[in-house]
Amino acid sequence: MRRDIFQAIADPTRRAILVLVAVQAMTPNAIAEHFDIKRQSISKHLRILSECDLLVPRQEGREIFYELKIDKMKEIDTWLDQFRKIMEESFKRLDDVLYTIKNKKP
Repeated sequence: MRRDIFQAIADPTRRAILVLVAVQAMTPNAIAEHFDIKRQSISKHLRILSECDLLVPRQEGREIFYELKIDKMKEIDTWLDQFRKIMEESFKRLDDVLYTIKNKKP
């Protein structure tokens, strides 16, 4: 079952895992050391992130390393960009109003 990418990033633990593996590929045990939850819970989070194509497992000998799939993160950025543009326009209008108020002669 393919999960929705936004479902994956809705969880704070999964977002924290993404931040960790963005810096370097990590094994599940190395990831688990950063959290105060059971190793099984980390495995569940890794599975969900993998199902959403945000992480890709890479086998090296007996170890599995999880890497961030950065191109999939662009999907999130594209979606957020629409809100970024709305906010930038709102701030620009606010700047214009404040400028007008400041320069208004009594």
